[in-house]
Amino acid sequence: MSAAEGTRSVPHRRPWVRHITRPDRKTLAAVLLLVVSASALAVVFRLVPLSMSDIAVYRAEGEAAASGGDLYGFTVTEWKLPATYPPFAALLFIPTTWLPLGALKVASVLVNVALIPVLLHLSYKAAYTTGTTDPRGTARLSAARTLPAVLAATALAIWLEPVFQTLVFGQINLALTCLVLWDLARPDGARLKGFAIGIATGVKLTPAVFAVYLLITGRVRAACTALAGFAVSVLLGLLVLPDASVEFWTRRMFETGRVGKAWIVDNQSLQGLLTRVLHTPEPGLLWAALALAAGMAGLLVARQVYLRRGLDSWGVLCTAVTALLVSPISWSHHWVWCVPLLVALGAHTRGVRWRRVLLAAVAVAFTARTMWVVPHQGDLDLKLPWWQQPLAAPYPLLGLALLAAVAWWSRRTPAGPPAGPARRPFPLPRASRPARELSTRIPER
Repeated sequence: MSAAEGTRSVPHRRPWVRHITRPDRKTLAAVLLLVVSASALAVVFRLVPLSMSDIAVYRAEGEAAASGGDLYGFTVTEWKLPATYPPFAALLFIPTTWLPLGALKVASVLVNVALIPVLLHLSYKAAYTTGTTDPRGTARLSAARTLPAVLAATALAIWLEPVFQTLVFGQINLALTCLVLWDLARPDGARLKGFAIGIATGVKLTPAVFAVYLLITGRVRAACTALAGFAVSVLLGLLVLPDASVEFWTRRMFETGRVGKAWIVDNQSLQGLLTRVLHTPEPGLLWAALALAAGMAGLLVARQVYLRRGLDSWGVLCTAVTALLVSPISWSHHWVWCVPLLVALGAHTRGVRWRRVLLAAVAVAFTARTMWVVPHQGDLDLKLPWWQQPLAAPYPLLGLALLAAVAWWSRRTPAGPPAGPARRPFPLPRASRPARELSTRIPER
């Protein structure tokens, strides 16, 4: 085997294979932890009445699409929830009508739990992979992707509040996050990069912000591909459900009140924070101005960390946080981006105590569920005293702090071109001449 072949084979090894064939104590302990965590989840679902209302809405949308019914005229569950997604999403929900509602709820939980290790894998890859020329990045990626590490992380991630709420409501947040993150993690110039983002936008409009991120970071081709994917989703909806498509794109998409009340503590966006602070359900132009400023600033930070540091993973995270902040309504379960955020923070904690403290603090913030502790029955959400406001809005406050911290951190180095396919979140020792020559030859094969 040549030196080049040996170097190239390292990233393709599967560190979890030996844990399956020869399980050690770490693997057995991780399996036990996951079993305990899943059993506890099953007990909660058994003892606490959980409606899983969103999966009921998806099923009703699928029934309306399959039968030609009024897609935006029905309401389901005791909360009278309507359809809020584009018609293309209703087409994707047609298979949900093939199962009884009870079986569909069980399948939703199982699929969402199965998506957690997928999201962890994508997050590890984005946070740790620094190219074949960085042995430390490869070693950390291999350690993070071992079967014990993935199983243990899955067991713990189930109880992060956004992930748990996604399970409770039967939401599709984990699936969309995996789809977007997979697309963004592909190499620049990869065939049809951006198309999956366009499809995700056709299901739920907020992923469109990632196409903007691709555009402002100079990846125009991928941004245009995302636009093409979105156009395909709109066209399919128009061909199959023409009346519903016209109704949604001309009227329903602007009715943010259909989604829910902006002032309840479930809403962890800037608008939710502002309505509760001002004790008014309609913040008006003040919120619009703050959302515009936060959106521009957040995307600027995302572009800056990509150009100055060459860290696409942090640029993607800043873009996700920006979208969650400026969206009129970002329910707490929309913040499943906390999983890649925690993985990214973990990638930078080695050997630095205060960074480990920061990682622990962020993990606690996404687990504590403080928004559910404050009084929130009826209109009590609008009557919270000042000292309860941080408890009612932990995620938007954390998101603003994250953008500020990344902006400060990325400005510590002079601007320069992005690092490209071999993005390096860790400083590397100066390579010798043969090593540099080898690193330039390997990507060309």
